[in-house]
Amino acid sequence: MNFNSPLNFTVTERFLRYVIIDTQSDPSSDSFPSTEKQKDLGKVLVSELLEIGITDAHLDQYGYVYATIPANTDKKDIPVICFCSHMDTAPDCSGKDVRPIVHKNYQGADIVLPDDPNQVIKQNEYPELKNQTGNDLITASGTTLLGADNKAGVAEIMDACYQLVNNPAIKHGTIRILFTPDEEIGRGVDKVDIEKLGAYAGYTMDGENAGNMENETFSADGAKLIINGISAHPGFAKGKMESAIKIAGQIIAALPYNLSPEGTENKEGFVHPVAIEGHVETASISFIIRDFDEDKLVNHADVIREIADEVLKKFPGSSYDLDVKPQYRNMKSMLDKHPQIVEYAMEAMKRAGLNAKLCSIRGGTDGSRLSFMGLPCPNIFAGEHAFHSKQEWVSVQDMQKAVETILHLCEIWEERG
Repeated sequence: MNFNSPLNFTVTERFLRYVIIDTQSDPSSDSFPSTEKQKDLGKVLVSELLEIGITDAHLDQYGYVYATIPANTDKKDIPVICFCSHMDTAPDCSGKDVRPIVHKNYQGADIVLPDDPNQVIKQNEYPELKNQTGNDLITASGTTLLGADNKAGVAEIMDACYQLVNNPAIKHGTIRILFTPDEEIGRGVDKVDIEKLGAYAGYTMDGENAGNMENETFSADGAKLIINGISAHPGFAKGKMESAIKIAGQIIAALPYNLSPEGTENKEGFVHPVAIEGHVETASISFIIRDFDEDKLVNHADVIREIADEVLKKFPGSSYDLDVKPQYRNMKSMLDKHPQIVEYAMEAMKRAGLNAKLCSIRGGTDGSRLSFMGLPCPNIFAGEHAFHSKQEWVSVQDMQKAVETILHLCEIWEERG
Protein backbone atom coordinates (compact mmCIF):
# COMPACT_ATOMS: atom_id res chain seq x y z
CA MET A 1 0.00 0.00 0.00
CA ASN A 2 1.23 3.51 -0.77
CA PHE A 3 1.18 5.36 2.55
CA ASN A 4 1.97 8.60 0.76
CA SER A 5 -1.77 8.82 0.37
CA PRO A 6 -3.04 10.40 3.58
CA LEU A 7 -3.77 8.10 6.48
CA ASN A 8 -6.33 9.25 8.98
CA PHE A 9 -3.84 9.31 11.85
CA THR A 10 -5.26 9.04 15.37
CA VAL A 11 -1.95 8.69 17.18
CA THR A 12 -1.73 12.24 18.57
CA GLU A 13 -5.25 12.29 19.98
CA ARG A 14 -4.70 8.87 21.55
CA PHE A 15 -1.38 9.93 23.04
CA LEU A 16 -2.89 13.06 24.59
CA ARG A 17 -5.62 10.91 26.18
CA TYR A 18 -3.23 8.34 27.57
CA VAL A 19 -0.63 10.60 29.17
CA ILE A 20 -3.13 12.20 31.55
CA ILE A 21 -3.77 8.78 33.13
CA ASP A 22 -1.33 8.24 36.01
CA THR A 23 0.31 4.83 35.54
CA GLN A 24 3.48 5.21 37.59
CA SER A 25 4.88 1.88 38.79
CA ASP A 26 6.27 1.32 42.29
CA PRO A 27 9.46 -0.70 42.92
CA SER A 28 8.68 -1.00 46.64
CA SER A 29 5.37 -2.77 46.02
CA ASP A 30 5.08 -6.57 46.19
CA SER A 31 1.80 -6.68 44.27
CA PHE A 32 1.42 -7.36 40.54
CA PRO A 33 0.99 -5.02 38.89
CA SER A 34 2.85 -2.89 41.39
CA THR A 35 0.11 -0.23 41.22
CA GLU A 36 -3.54 -0.83 40.45
CA LYS A 37 -3.77 2.50 38.62
CA GLN A 38 -1.88 0.98 35.69
CA LYS A 39 -5.05 -0.98 35.00
CA ASP A 40 -6.89 2.33 34.48
CA LEU A 41 -5.07 2.76 31.19
CA GLY A 42 -5.44 -0.93 30.39
CA LYS A 43 -9.22 -0.62 30.67
CA VAL A 44 -9.23 2.39 28.33
CA LEU A 45 -7.14 0.51 25.77
CA VAL A 46 -9.40 -2.54 25.87
CA SER A 47 -12.46 -0.35 25.39
CA GLU A 48 -10.88 1.39 22.40
CA LEU A 49 -9.71 -1.89 20.85
CA LEU A 50 -13.22 -3.33 21.13
CA GLU A 51 -14.60 -0.15 19.57
CA ILE A 52 -12.15 -0.54 16.67
CA GLY A 53 -13.58 -4.02 16.12
CA ILE A 54 -10.95 -6.24 17.75
CA THR A 55 -13.25 -8.65 19.50
CA ASP A 56 -10.88 -10.58 21.79
CA ALA A 57 -9.25 -7.56 23.49
CA HIS A 58 -9.09 -8.04 27.24
CA LEU A 59 -7.27 -7.05 30.43
CA ASP A 60 -6.09 -9.94 32.60
CA GLN A 61 -5.71 -10.07 36.39
CA TYR A 62 -2.05 -9.03 36.21
CA GLY A 63 -2.72 -5.88 34.19
CA TYR A 64 -1.70 -7.16 30.73
CA VAL A 65 -3.74 -6.19 27.68
CA TYR A 66 -3.96 -8.86 24.96
CA ALA A 67 -5.63 -8.52 21.56
CA THR A 68 -5.57 -10.14 18.11
CA ILE A 69 -6.04 -8.75 14.62
CA PRO A 70 -6.92 -11.74 12.42
CA ALA A 71 -5.09 -12.28 9.13
CA ASN A 72 -6.69 -10.80 6.01
CA THR A 73 -4.54 -12.62 3.45
CA ASP A 74 -5.16 -15.80 1.47
CA LYS A 75 -1.57 -16.87 2.06
CA LYS A 76 -1.16 -19.69 4.54
CA ASP A 77 1.36 -20.05 7.35
CA ILE A 78 2.29 -16.37 7.65
CA PRO A 79 4.22 -16.12 10.94
CA VAL A 80 2.32 -14.43 13.76
CA ILE A 81 4.00 -11.21 14.88
CA CYS A 82 3.43 -9.25 18.06
CA PHE A 83 3.72 -5.53 18.83
CA CYS A 84 4.37 -4.59 22.45
CA SER A 85 4.63 -1.43 24.55
CA HIS A 86 4.49 -0.81 28.28
CA MET A 87 1.84 1.24 30.02
CA ASP A 88 3.69 2.28 33.18
CA THR A 89 5.79 5.39 33.66
CA ALA A 90 9.00 5.63 35.66
CA PRO A 91 9.11 6.12 39.44
CA ASP A 92 11.90 8.70 38.95
CA CYS A 93 9.53 11.60 38.30
CA SER A 94 5.85 12.25 39.02
CA GLY A 95 3.33 11.07 36.43
CA LYS A 96 0.30 12.52 38.26
CA ASP A 97 -1.73 15.36 36.75
CA VAL A 98 0.29 15.47 33.54
CA ARG A 99 -0.61 18.52 31.45
CA PRO A 100 0.53 17.88 27.87
CA ILE A 101 1.27 20.85 25.62
CA VAL A 102 1.50 20.73 21.81
CA HIS A 103 4.08 23.16 20.43
CA LYS A 104 3.14 23.68 16.79
CA ASN A 105 5.69 24.26 14.03
CA TYR A 106 8.86 24.11 16.15
CA GLN A 107 11.50 26.56 14.83
CA GLY A 108 14.51 25.79 16.99
CA ALA A 109 14.03 28.11 19.97
CA ASP A 110 14.40 26.93 23.55
CA ILE A 111 11.13 25.58 24.94
CA VAL A 112 10.38 27.03 28.39
CA LEU A 113 7.87 24.88 30.23
CA PRO A 114 5.23 27.17 31.72
CA ASP A 115 4.57 25.56 35.11
CA ASP A 116 8.28 25.64 36.00
CA PRO A 117 10.31 28.16 33.96
CA ASN A 118 13.50 26.51 35.25
CA GLN A 119 12.66 23.56 33.00
CA VAL A 120 13.98 24.53 29.57
CA ILE A 121 14.36 22.17 26.62
CA LYS A 122 17.42 23.32 24.69
CA GLN A 123 18.74 22.26 21.30
CA ASN A 124 22.33 22.07 22.54
CA GLU A 125 21.23 19.51 25.13
CA TYR A 126 18.99 17.50 22.79
CA PRO A 127 20.68 17.45 19.35
CA GLU A 128 17.77 15.55 17.76
CA LEU A 129 15.78 18.80 18.01
CA LYS A 130 17.78 20.02 15.01
CA ASN A 131 15.87 17.48 12.92
CA GLN A 132 12.48 18.64 14.21
CA THR A 133 12.19 22.05 12.52
CA GLY A 134 8.61 22.52 11.32
CA ASN A 135 7.32 19.58 13.36
CA ASP A 136 4.86 19.66 16.23
CA LEU A 137 6.41 18.76 19.58
CA ILE A 138 4.57 17.59 22.69
CA THR A 139 5.92 18.25 26.18
CA ALA A 140 4.57 18.24 29.71
CA SER A 141 4.11 21.54 31.53
CA GLY A 142 7.23 21.40 33.71
CA THR A 143 6.15 19.72 36.96
CA THR A 144 5.80 16.10 35.75
CA LEU A 145 7.24 13.77 33.18
CA LEU A 146 5.26 13.50 29.94
CA GLY A 147 4.95 9.73 29.72
CA ALA A 148 6.09 9.41 26.10
CA ASP A 149 8.11 6.53 27.56
CA ASN A 150 6.15 4.46 26.68
CA LYS A 151 2.72 5.89 25.94
CA ALA A 152 4.07 7.07 22.59
CA GLY A 153 4.58 3.40 21.74
CA VAL A 154 1.15 2.50 23.10
CA ALA A 155 -0.52 5.21 21.00
CA GLU A 156 1.41 4.16 17.89
CA ILE A 157 0.36 0.54 18.21
CA MET A 158 -3.24 1.57 18.90
CA ASP A 159 -3.30 3.80 15.82
CA ALA A 160 -1.76 1.00 13.75
CA CYS A 161 -4.58 -1.29 14.93
CA TYR A 162 -7.09 1.31 13.79
CA GLN A 163 -5.39 1.60 10.39
CA LEU A 164 -5.17 -2.16 9.87
CA VAL A 165 -8.85 -2.69 10.62
CA ASN A 166 -9.98 0.26 8.49
CA ASN A 167 -7.64 -0.26 5.53
CA PRO A 168 -8.13 -3.83 4.30
CA ALA A 169 -5.77 -3.13 1.38
CA ILE A 170 -2.94 -3.51 3.91
CA LYS A 171 -2.44 -7.27 3.71
CA HIS A 172 -1.11 -8.98 6.81
CA GLY A 173 -0.98 -12.20 8.76
CA THR A 174 -2.27 -12.60 12.30
CA ILE A 175 -1.12 -9.71 14.51
CA ARG A 176 -0.94 -9.99 18.28
CA ILE A 177 -0.98 -6.96 20.57
CA LEU A 178 0.54 -6.89 24.06
CA PHE A 179 0.59 -3.98 26.51
CA THR A 180 2.52 -4.61 29.71
CA PRO A 181 2.70 -3.13 33.22
CA ASP A 182 5.79 -2.58 35.38
CA GLU A 183 8.46 -2.45 32.66
CA GLU A 184 10.11 0.52 34.33
CA ILE A 185 10.80 -1.52 37.48
CA GLY A 186 12.06 -4.58 35.64
CA ARG A 187 8.97 -6.77 36.02
CA GLY A 188 7.27 -6.09 32.70
CA VAL A 189 7.09 -9.68 31.49
CA ASP A 190 7.06 -11.56 34.81
CA LYS A 191 3.49 -12.78 34.27
CA VAL A 192 3.17 -12.64 30.48
CA ASP A 193 1.63 -15.71 28.85
CA ILE A 194 3.94 -16.56 25.93
CA GLU A 195 1.85 -19.57 24.92
CA LYS A 196 -1.24 -17.39 24.78
CA LEU A 197 0.55 -14.89 22.53
CA GLY A 198 1.59 -17.66 20.17
CA ALA A 199 3.82 -15.34 18.15
CA TYR A 200 6.98 -16.10 16.17
CA ALA A 201 8.46 -12.61 16.42
CA GLY A 202 7.86 -9.54 18.53
CA TYR A 203 8.65 -5.83 18.30
CA THR A 204 8.66 -3.41 21.20
CA MET A 205 7.91 0.20 20.26
CA ASP A 206 10.02 1.91 22.91
CA GLY A 207 12.99 3.62 21.28
CA GLU A 208 14.20 7.14 20.65
CA ASN A 209 15.14 8.73 17.28
CA ALA A 210 12.98 8.09 14.22
CA GLY A 211 14.64 5.44 12.09
CA ASN A 212 16.55 3.82 14.94
CA MET A 213 16.14 0.20 15.89
CA GLU A 214 17.94 -1.57 18.72
CA ASN A 215 18.92 -5.20 18.43
CA GLU A 216 21.31 -5.20 21.37
CA THR A 217 20.89 -4.36 25.05
CA PHE A 218 22.90 -4.62 28.22
CA SER A 219 23.10 -7.89 30.04
CA ALA A 220 22.05 -7.17 33.58
CA ASP A 221 22.48 -8.48 37.12
CA GLY A 222 21.27 -7.08 40.41
CA ALA A 223 23.35 -7.34 43.57
CA LYS A 224 22.69 -6.73 47.25
CA LEU A 225 25.55 -6.24 49.67
CA ILE A 226 24.66 -6.88 53.33
CA ILE A 227 27.12 -5.43 55.82
CA ASN A 228 27.19 -6.76 59.38
CA GLY A 229 28.80 -4.24 61.72
CA ILE A 230 29.09 -4.04 65.50
CA SER A 231 26.75 -1.83 67.51
CA ALA A 232 27.64 -0.21 70.79
CA HIS A 233 26.32 2.62 72.94
CA PRO A 234 27.80 5.77 71.36
CA GLY A 235 28.90 7.01 74.78
CA PHE A 236 30.99 3.89 75.32
CA ALA A 237 31.82 2.97 71.73
CA LYS A 238 35.57 3.60 71.59
CA GLY A 239 37.36 0.54 70.27
CA LYS A 240 34.09 -1.36 70.01
CA MET A 241 31.70 0.13 67.46
CA GLU A 242 32.08 -0.74 63.79
CA SER A 243 29.30 1.18 62.05
CA ALA A 244 27.78 -0.67 59.10
CA ILE A 245 26.61 2.69 57.76
CA LYS A 246 30.15 4.07 57.66
CA ILE A 247 31.46 0.85 56.13
CA ALA A 248 28.82 1.14 53.41
CA GLY A 249 29.85 4.74 52.78
CA GLN A 250 33.49 3.79 52.35
CA ILE A 251 32.63 0.99 49.95
CA ILE A 252 30.54 3.32 47.80
CA ALA A 253 33.26 5.98 47.86
CA ALA A 254 35.82 3.43 46.66
CA LEU A 255 33.88 2.41 43.54
CA PRO A 256 35.96 3.35 40.46
CA TYR A 257 34.70 6.27 38.38
CA ASN A 258 35.48 4.41 35.14
CA LEU A 259 33.04 1.71 36.22
CA SER A 260 30.19 4.13 36.97
CA PRO A 261 27.26 5.24 34.77
CA GLU A 262 28.56 8.80 34.79
CA GLY A 263 32.03 7.63 33.73
CA THR A 264 31.10 5.22 30.92
CA GLU A 265 29.55 5.35 27.46
CA ASN A 266 28.88 3.31 24.32
CA LYS A 267 29.46 -0.38 25.14
CA GLU A 268 31.25 0.15 28.45
CA GLY A 269 29.64 -1.57 31.42
CA PHE A 270 29.15 -0.24 34.94
CA VAL A 271 28.43 -0.97 38.60
CA HIS A 272 25.84 1.40 40.05
CA PRO A 273 24.63 1.66 43.67
CA VAL A 274 20.93 2.50 43.47
CA ALA A 275 19.80 2.29 47.12
CA ILE A 276 21.27 2.20 50.60
CA GLU A 277 19.57 1.61 53.92
CA GLY A 278 20.47 0.44 57.38
CA HIS A 279 21.61 1.11 60.93
CA VAL A 280 24.85 0.92 62.86
CA GLU A 281 24.65 -2.86 63.15
CA THR A 282 23.41 -3.75 59.66
CA ALA A 283 23.33 -1.90 56.36
CA SER A 284 22.62 -2.88 52.77
CA ILE A 285 23.57 -1.49 49.39
CA SER A 286 21.62 -2.44 46.26
CA PHE A 287 23.54 -2.39 42.97
CA ILE A 288 22.72 -2.80 39.32
CA ILE A 289 25.49 -4.37 37.22
CA ARG A 290 25.47 -3.87 33.45
CA ASP A 291 27.56 -4.84 30.42
CA PHE A 292 27.00 -5.82 26.80
CA ASP A 293 29.39 -8.72 27.36
CA GLU A 294 27.64 -11.16 29.71
CA ASP A 295 30.94 -12.69 30.85
CA LYS A 296 32.07 -9.33 32.25
CA LEU A 297 29.19 -9.23 34.75
CA VAL A 298 31.11 -11.67 36.96
CA ASN A 299 34.17 -9.41 36.86
CA HIS A 300 32.10 -6.38 37.81
CA ALA A 301 30.61 -8.22 40.80
CA ASP A 302 34.14 -9.20 41.82
CA VAL A 303 35.05 -5.49 41.96
CA ILE A 304 32.40 -5.04 44.67
CA ARG A 305 33.82 -8.02 46.59
CA GLU A 306 37.40 -6.76 46.29
CA ILE A 307 36.45 -3.30 47.55
CA ALA A 308 34.44 -4.77 50.43
CA ASP A 309 37.34 -7.03 51.39
CA GLU A 310 39.73 -4.09 51.38
CA VAL A 311 37.47 -1.78 53.40
CA LEU A 312 36.69 -4.45 55.98
CA LYS A 313 40.39 -4.88 56.77
CA LYS A 314 39.88 -1.76 58.88
CA PHE A 315 36.87 -3.31 60.61
CA PRO A 316 38.02 -6.77 61.77
CA GLY A 317 34.84 -7.58 63.68
CA SER A 318 32.54 -6.91 60.72
CA SER A 319 31.55 -9.04 57.72
CA TYR A 320 29.52 -8.91 54.53
CA ASP A 321 27.47 -11.07 52.19
CA LEU A 322 26.98 -10.30 48.48
CA ASP A 323 23.97 -11.82 46.71
CA VAL A 324 24.02 -11.49 42.90
CA LYS A 325 20.96 -12.36 40.80
CA PRO A 326 20.47 -12.27 37.01
CA GLN A 327 17.94 -9.74 35.69
CA TYR A 328 18.06 -9.90 31.88
CA ARG A 329 20.48 -10.71 29.07
CA ASN A 330 21.59 -9.10 25.81
CA MET A 331 18.88 -9.98 23.29
CA LYS A 332 21.33 -9.92 20.35
CA SER A 333 22.32 -13.54 20.91
CA MET A 334 18.69 -14.56 20.32
CA LEU A 335 18.00 -12.16 17.46
CA ASP A 336 21.09 -13.30 15.55
CA LYS A 337 19.40 -16.71 15.23
CA HIS A 338 16.46 -15.08 13.39
CA PRO A 339 18.03 -12.36 11.19
CA GLN A 340 14.88 -11.73 9.16
CA ILE A 341 13.15 -10.27 12.24
CA VAL A 342 15.59 -7.37 12.24
CA GLU A 343 15.94 -7.20 8.45
CA TYR A 344 12.20 -6.80 7.90
CA ALA A 345 11.99 -3.99 10.44
CA MET A 346 14.89 -2.16 8.80
CA GLU A 347 13.11 -2.47 5.45
CA ALA A 348 9.87 -1.20 7.00
CA MET A 349 11.57 1.95 8.27
CA LYS A 350 13.10 2.56 4.84
CA ARG A 351 9.68 2.21 3.22
CA ALA A 352 8.44 4.83 5.67
CA GLY A 353 11.04 7.21 4.21
CA LEU A 354 13.45 6.99 7.15
CA ASN A 355 17.19 6.54 7.37
CA ALA A 356 17.18 3.16 9.08
CA LYS A 357 19.92 2.73 11.66
CA LEU A 358 20.75 -0.30 13.81
CA CYS A 359 21.79 0.63 17.35
CA SER A 360 22.65 -0.71 20.78
CA ILE A 361 20.84 0.54 23.87
CA ARG A 362 22.48 1.20 27.22
CA GLY A 363 19.55 -0.30 29.02
CA GLY A 364 16.95 -2.99 28.59
CA THR A 365 13.43 -3.38 27.31
CA ASP A 366 10.66 -5.91 27.73
CA GLY A 367 12.08 -7.35 24.52
CA SER A 368 15.30 -8.31 26.31
CA ARG A 369 13.54 -10.90 28.43
CA LEU A 370 10.91 -11.80 25.84
CA SER A 371 13.72 -12.79 23.51
CA PHE A 372 14.90 -15.37 26.03
CA MET A 373 11.33 -16.54 26.69
CA GLY A 374 10.94 -17.68 23.10
CA LEU A 375 9.78 -14.42 21.46
CA PRO A 376 12.73 -12.74 19.68
CA CYS A 377 11.96 -9.07 20.05
CA PRO A 378 14.05 -6.06 18.88
CA ASN A 379 13.12 -2.51 19.82
CA ILE A 380 11.81 -0.01 17.23
CA PHE A 381 11.82 3.75 17.73
CA ALA A 382 8.78 5.42 19.28
CA GLY A 383 10.12 9.00 19.09
CA GLU A 384 10.43 9.50 22.84
CA HIS A 385 13.22 11.71 24.24
CA ALA A 386 14.56 12.82 27.64
CA PHE A 387 13.08 9.76 29.32
CA HIS A 388 12.12 9.86 33.01
CA SER A 389 12.45 13.64 33.25
CA LYS A 390 10.32 16.77 33.29
CA GLN A 391 11.88 17.73 29.94
CA GLU A 392 10.55 14.66 28.16
CA TRP A 393 9.28 15.35 24.63
CA VAL A 394 8.03 13.62 21.51
CA SER A 395 7.35 14.70 17.93
CA VAL A 396 3.92 14.20 16.38
CA GLN A 397 5.51 13.51 13.01
CA ASP A 398 7.87 10.90 14.49
CA MET A 399 4.92 9.10 16.07
CA GLN A 400 3.18 9.07 12.70
CA LYS A 401 6.31 7.61 11.09
CA ALA A 402 6.29 4.90 13.76
CA VAL A 403 2.70 4.03 12.81
CA GLU A 404 3.74 3.81 9.15
CA THR A 405 6.65 1.57 10.12
CA ILE A 406 4.32 -0.84 11.90
CA LEU A 407 2.01 -1.00 8.88
CA HIS A 408 4.87 -1.57 6.43
CA LEU A 409 6.26 -4.25 8.72
CA CYS A 410 2.94 -6.10 8.74
CA GLU A 411 2.93 -5.96 4.93
CA ILE A 412 6.51 -7.20 4.63
CA TRP A 413 5.84 -10.30 6.75
CA GLU A 414 2.85 -11.03 4.51
CA GLU A 415 4.81 -10.43 1.29
CA ARG A 416 7.67 -12.72 2.35
CA GLY A 417 5.37 -15.41 3.70
